[in-house]
Amino acid sequence: MNNLTSDSTDNLYIEKAEGIKSLNPRIVLILAISCGITVANIYWAQPLLDSIAHTFGSNITTAGLIITLTQIGYVIGLVFLVPLGDILERRKLIVIVLLVASVSLISAAFSPTILIFMAASLAIGVTSVVAQILVPFSATLALEHERGKVVGQVMSGLLLGILLARTLSGIISASLGWRYVFGIASVLVIFLSFLLSRTLPKSKIETSLTYPQLLKTVWDLVKTERLLRIRSLYGMLVFASFSVLWTSLTFLLAHPPYNFSDAVIGLFGLIGASGAASANIAGRIADKGYTKSATGIFLFSILASFLIMVFGKTSLVPLIIGIIIFDFAAQGTHILNQGEIYKLKPEARSRLTTAYITSFFIGGSIGSATSAIIFSKYGWVGVCMLGEIYSLIAISIWIRELF
Repeated sequence: MNNLTSDSTDNLYIEKAEGIKSLNPRIVLILAISCGITVANIYWAQPLLDSIAHTFGSNITTAGLIITLTQIGYVIGLVFLVPLGDILERRKLIVIVLLVASVSLISAAFSPTILIFMAASLAIGVTSVVAQILVPFSATLALEHERGKVVGQVMSGLLLGILLARTLSGIISASLGWRYVFGIASVLVIFLSFLLSRTLPKSKIETSLTYPQLLKTVWDLVKTERLLRIRSLYGMLVFASFSVLWTSLTFLLAHPPYNFSDAVIGLFGLIGASGAASANIAGRIADKGYTKSATGIFLFSILASFLIMVFGKTSLVPLIIGIIIFDFAAQGTHILNQGEIYKLKPEARSRLTTAYITSFFIGGSIGSATSAIIFSKYGWVGVCMLGEIYSLIAISIWIRELF
């Protein structure tokens, strides 16, 4: 059943009153929480950049590179680890990568220099791709009639992890210091590896491809699947905008006129967390076939959000409104993208994920690097203009797709 061994499907599905089977909500919840915890690892540092820079005596541009290196590491993991989900037993792969992630997090916590911290950040990025093994796994576990909804629910957990990581990170840092953030994260990951080893069903391997052949087929998918290329471009540009916003937001809020602490800066993750509500909405839209028009609405909303946030340089109200609109639209676009690509080749979902999320995080790396540079030279207004440029490029692709 759905690429699982026959002895691993007990309690995996439930039968509703009308006789229709569905994936057990408990399994969906565990997958959502797991995605949230693992993806949070690449965002713990974001509200702490100013404090980390102060600890190591570094400047803003160097501190901004911490996020860039983490995202580059994530791309490396996407390219070389995530495809293994199509040729290795997924439960074992997930647990092993999580244990390595815990070591990387401990290394960050005890880093004596900025260079060692950056190396640990790279390793954290590589090992945090577990979330992108779990998402296609959830698509495989879900039955056809509920796939969009299940992926949307699991992605809600992932998106909440991205956004709430900032809030928790800021609170822990303000109370105990930024190093404790990574120590606590390591403990969470160890617990998660134990939970998933006891909960996840065992998957079957249904391909005879070798590892080099597997990597080659990722590129083959990009060349042959036009829909994958288009959706990957959307993902790249939207996540570039996402990184533009959240990288420089820390610097804006840490300096005049705001002068906020790490804890207060982290609370802005709660504002963005409202965007996770779009995951379920977008998942249902995907199931009903309105993906293309909804994509356009989301992309124009991202553009509008940056226009609003320009006024956030000195006023919190437009800043908060813009963040809410931006995150709702960005997360909705991401869900629609994944819903579309998972329809292409069910037997290659890990490789489709690799192609799409690699583009996604290449965009994120570009966004965070350019954001720090633009902020240091042109301030917050320049950052908002940069976000508008990325969103306008995405809109132009959408308009071209219509015709």
